[in-house]
Amino acid sequence: MTTVSVVFFLLAACGQEDERRPAASAPVRADAPSPVSPRPQGDAPVFGGRLVQASIGEPSNLIPRLSSDSASSAVVDLLYVSLLRYDRNLELQPYAAESYELLDGGRRIRFRLRKDIVWADGTPLTARDVEFSYRMMIDPKTPTAYAEDYLAVKEFRLLDDYAFEVVYDDVFARSLITWAGEIVPRHILEHENLMETKYARQPVGAGPYVLREWVPGRHLTLEANERYFEGRPYIDRVVLRIVPDMGTQFLELKAGNLDMMDLTPKQYLFQTGGAQWERDFVKYTYLAFGYAYLGYNLKHPLFQDRRVRRALTHAIDKEEIVKIVLLGLGVPAKGPYKPGSWVYNEQVPDLPYDPARARALLAEAGWRDTDGDGVLDKDGRPFAFTILTNQGNDQRAKSAIIIQERLRDVGVKVEIRTVEWASFIKEFVNPGRFDAVLLGWNILVDPDLHTVWHSSQVAPQGLNHTFYANPEVDRLLEEGRATLDQAARKRIYGRIQELFIEDQPYCFLYVPYALPVLNARIRGVAPAPAGITYNFERWWIDPSRQRPEPTP
Repeated sequence: MTTVSVVFFLLAACGQEDERRPAASAPVRADAPSPVSPRPQGDAPVFGGRLVQASIGEPSNLIPRLSSDSASSAVVDLLYVSLLRYDRNLELQPYAAESYELLDGGRRIRFRLRKDIVWADGTPLTARDVEFSYRMMIDPKTPTAYAEDYLAVKEFRLLDDYAFEVVYDDVFARSLITWAGEIVPRHILEHENLMETKYARQPVGAGPYVLREWVPGRHLTLEANERYFEGRPYIDRVVLRIVPDMGTQFLELKAGNLDMMDLTPKQYLFQTGGAQWERDFVKYTYLAFGYAYLGYNLKHPLFQDRRVRRALTHAIDKEEIVKIVLLGLGVPAKGPYKPGSWVYNEQVPDLPYDPARARALLAEAGWRDTDGDGVLDKDGRPFAFTILTNQGNDQRAKSAIIIQERLRDVGVKVEIRTVEWASFIKEFVNPGRFDAVLLGWNILVDPDLHTVWHSSQVAPQGLNHTFYANPEVDRLLEEGRATLDQAARKRIYGRIQELFIEDQPYCFLYVPYALPVLNARIRGVAPAPAGITYNFERWWIDPSRQRPEPTP
């Protein structure tokens, strides 16, 4: 599950593309999700019950900001708190902070913390924990991809145990969003080696839930935190089962062993109809807060010529992928922003499906079939590469097959390889050991893309895993985070979208519809622009529909 308090880029294995999640990663303002089978949400909520959900991948690290996968985020979201968070309408509001003030034209922020927050072990949460979290993030030894926002801080001033100020040299557009990052416990981690600490798997947080059990490869069990300052969650236990296949997840949902999952388009359209589904489940649909892409390793000799990358996009029929893979439940993507959002550049034209143009560009770049084998070659080397994606994601696998066929039509040979999620990220994506990857990013509330696209993020812990570097994009990214003027930022990010169309560092594929389904026994769901899980701790289980433990 994903709450809108999450604020970092995350890479995920899930079926929907609400996945590798960028900084300040609550979704872009949009129409609220609507249930397909609405039901009245009356009656008073009650405490108790258990909610079971599934994850294709296992968490990698439960210390916030040391991982970039949504399997970790789904748990971290429920274990920790932050100074600020997004509300149902995607507006920042105080959370662990009692209040905040913008001073000196926005270059100084003063925070005051609530005094009723304690860590799960009973230790008070104070401004010293926030200071420790900040210093952990700017420490060059910390293995994180998310240090940039914190490095923008000129000075951290501790005023007392429950108040502090941060000072910036200049206006920083992401200054408030920075403090929507999770706070970690100083008394637990101060003397720990973050690469080896047991607290990566035995976390101590202050959020609505605490981790009680982690059986590797099987499940994680979270229990309601009786000390949670906003009040104990209604649902007693949340069980995250590791089920590395979407088809198997669906069977488990039907068998009553799961309470929620993201449906595939086929499941949504053809396998969840009829009286039983109407009675026992509620489906939701809305344009997802993420996109799928084919990303190229720009250090690879095949992809260093922009004409080649443009040719590959001309050779890929995005409409075909939406029609066949998503069964029409999505739209073609032409950049990293959600269609309809304020920052989305409606004017920039996408590169159309045009195999003839693709062949011409490839020929212009020196690729010809000199030996008549149907595969283009240059200097004795065939144009052949491998698309790498993760196991368990049927949409990506099908998309890869369609891309393989379309590129074959223009003389490019493609192999497809799927890898188990944890190995996929650790051994291939993070170190850049791939030709091309088929993945998904989440879409931002704030349009800043620095963490993924700035050339400074080409680093061992950076998220610019395709090694993209464009001086104009770098300059614009820096300008975009140095102003609060939305009109100016729209121009800046609109130009970045134009540059992405010209450069094609990714082939942006599609924005799918999110298709979550929940067991009807789950109550308290209130769809909003932020989605459906922003108020998860206020969900409750209908006591008349309680059930025994799930079967193995």
